Amino acid sequence: MNQIKAVIFDMDGVLIDAKDWHYEALNRALNHFGFNISRYDHLVTFDGLPTRKKLEMLSKEHGLPVSLHGFLNDLKQIYTTEVVHARCKPLFQHEYALSHLRSMGYKMAVASNSIRNSIELMMQKSNLDQYLEGIVSNQDVKHGKPDPEIYIMAMAMLGVKPEETLVLEDNEHGIAAARAAGTHLMIIGEITDVTLDGIVSHIRLAEGRNA
Repeated sequence: MNQIKAVIFDMDGVLIDAKDWHYEALNRALNHFGFNISRYDHLVTFDGLPTRKKLEMLSKEHGLPVSLHGFLNDLKQIYTTEVVHARCKPLFQHEYALSHLRSMGYKMAVASNSIRNSIELMMQKSNLDQYLEGIVSNQDVKHGKPDPEIYIMAMAMLGVKPEETLVLEDNEHGIAAARAAGTHLMIIGEITDVTLDGIVSHIRLAEGRNA
């Protein structure tokens, strides 16, 4: 029987309640040029995609000048950093879960469609960086989620196989990536769903399927 050896977390909507932060920061940047992503489009289409992919879609569908992509990306990251410093704080149940998982011998990493600076800053501000063995960002891969490359790279970094890995994901792009990578999956509705008991239960279920 294959035991679960690693737990890999998506970040936004799983460890950090940051989905609205990215939405607000990008719209703040876009508003300078008369563009906007509606709440509906954010939830249905754009949630979980890298900023560069969102900008490509806006250019294709709404005529956003491609020449603005670099500036808008940089401006969005500045605004995101401001929000993180203002709002990102430790959450006891996450610190409790990750510290206990670490003491139980599980390897852990974050694999996110965010850029590396954002991931590192949020993990530091939430006091979770000390429990992680690594981070994979959208800058580390050619294809972000829903492509499985981020999870394949994270597993290689941790030295584990898909059947030895539990992934925690919250949106359709990340769920598709985890499934395509062949891992076990725990689907998260709210960040408060991420508890030690919930993760351990999913680990036991996954090990039962591996038997």
